[in-house]
Amino acid sequence: MTRPADNPADPFKKALANATRVMADDSDLTISYSVDPSGLSGEAMRLPQVSRRMTREEVLLARGTADALALRHKFHDDAVHARYAPPGEMARDLYEAMETARCEAVGARDMPGTATNIDARIAQEAARLGYDRITSTADAPLPAAAGYLIRHLATGRDMPAGAQNVMDLWRGFIEEQAGGTLKNLQDILADQAAFARLARRVIEDLGYGDQLGEDPDAADDSEQEEAEEQGEEEQPDSTGEEQADENEAEADPERGQDEQQDASEAQVSLDEMADEDVDEEAELPEGEAPLEPPPPAPASEADPDYAVFAAEFDEEIRAEELADPVELERLRAYLDQQLEPLKGAVARLANKLQRRLQAQQSRSWEFDCEEGILDAGRLARVVANPTTPLSFKIEKDTEFRDTVVTLLLDNSGSMRGRPISIAAICADVLARTLERCSVKVEILGFTTRAWKGGQSREKWLAEGRPHLPGRLNDLRHIIYKAADMPMRRTRNNLGLMMKEGLLKENIDGEALEWAHRRTVARREARKILMVISDGAPVDDSTLSVNPANYLEKHLRDVIAMIERRKQVELLAIGIGHDVTRYYNRAVTITDAEQLAGAMTEQLAALFDNDPRARARVMGIRRAS
Repeated sequence: MTRPADNPADPFKKALANATRVMADDSDLTISYSVDPSGLSGEAMRLPQVSRRMTREEVLLARGTADALALRHKFHDDAVHARYAPPGEMARDLYEAMETARCEAVGARDMPGTATNIDARIAQEAARLGYDRITSTADAPLPAAAGYLIRHLATGRDMPAGAQNVMDLWRGFIEEQAGGTLKNLQDILADQAAFARLARRVIEDLGYGDQLGEDPDAADDSEQEEAEEQGEEEQPDSTGEEQADENEAEADPERGQDEQQDASEAQVSLDEMADEDVDEEAELPEGEAPLEPPPPAPASEADPDYAVFAAEFDEEIRAEELADPVELERLRAYLDQQLEPLKGAVARLANKLQRRLQAQQSRSWEFDCEEGILDAGRLARVVANPTTPLSFKIEKDTEFRDTVVTLLLDNSGSMRGRPISIAAICADVLARTLERCSVKVEILGFTTRAWKGGQSREKWLAEGRPHLPGRLNDLRHIIYKAADMPMRRTRNNLGLMMKEGLLKENIDGEALEWAHRRTVARREARKILMVISDGAPVDDSTLSVNPANYLEKHLRDVIAMIERRKQVELLAIGIGHDVTRYYNRAVTITDAEQLAGAMTEQLAALFDNDPRARARVMGIRRAS
């Protein structure tokens, strides 16, 4: 008699994982089930958790998500996608939605059974977002409608009720503006590059052409033409001269022999002179050797091959320089108003953190005092010799070793809204809490100055688009609070994160290296660096002209350098994004409102004396 499985859902999970690998055509695909948001990252796929009850909704959602991600893994090429991806926010959302619809439509055409499963996933997602109750295009997201319409036109299937409602609200507008472009949709579904070009034309038809950036195909054509023109100019026209020399040699053999002999002697003389020059150089005294200019310093200590095209446009700036005091005060008031319901919970967590930190402060005693608490351990001396005076001791608190904590906040556009608001208020409360525990705190932020590369890209275009230019955007590193500055004087600076237009792209590797340099330069004995981010590094201008993993590789190299040097304790919190694949000490939260608890628990764990408790809270993973 076979023993029943401990979890009734395990056989289903195993069968679904095997089927997903087959559909994705990748036997090495790692599949896990988690309450974290579903997603696909390289060879790792995360699916929705299936409980022991295995409700119908859970099973359908798991199947639909698995099919959708497997089809994207099979039919999607990241390099092609990055090549044609537009930099503007709305254009990028439209582009992403249409590419997802393409992958699902190709799969539905080849494997019709997947369409039903994906319909169930779309129906649940539409119901969760309330798409069935929307009555106006002002509330209906255009990217979602465009993706639904692409899938409907490609497969001929009706969409689930909520998705159908959103699609119908925008369908007239989309078909009126881009109907002609969508006529050839069926013919190019299997060709991702051709579909990407069509998607860009649709985005332009819908009125967002200003967010498309440079046309990658036009850039390639111009580079090829320049290369051909340069090749034609450099090609020497020596046929006539060689032919003339041959004719002269045939007409006058003696002359030809004399010229050959003169040429040989001249070559010998040149060789001898060259040898003499080499000998002279070899005989130069060491102190008089010709000096060569030192090579330029690499752009990154972690990766000498990491390149920056134009660093002169980058800026490291204090928050108060980006807005006047009146605006900062207004933005801070807006931030407080936005998070009024959350401040009570965050304050309670801060008090809990303070109690834990203060309780962990080690205590010591001063002995042989004239007053205080009687030292019972030395009473034996008094008994043995009554003339010996009584000994007293005084208990004293010893503060933590000098400690500085640096909070590095992702200020990218994807953090806009509630995530950046909660990150700002949590940084505020944590800074004030740690100050009460005599721990210095520095708050930093990172973003870029422009969406489309800014002045760096303009310089690159003016210089003829050099190949593989490296990082191609203008960095903006913001100092919200210096470590030596009290929080009461910098409180309003955190309101800057609410400023419209501040949040743009995120180049995590250079920001992390910058924060690490600042932290290492501090005089405190213990240094802690906490990164709060919601995704991998993304800069469309850089990724469009470099390898697709250019920024991600640099981030990994910087993390490896910091963890190898061990001058700074590095930890990270991912908001809706699995950062454990980058950082050794990291946790992932699914909702921005969990950020306060995650930050306090991680910081408290750093001061825990029990290494097992520290590892349990930190979620430390072993390096592979």
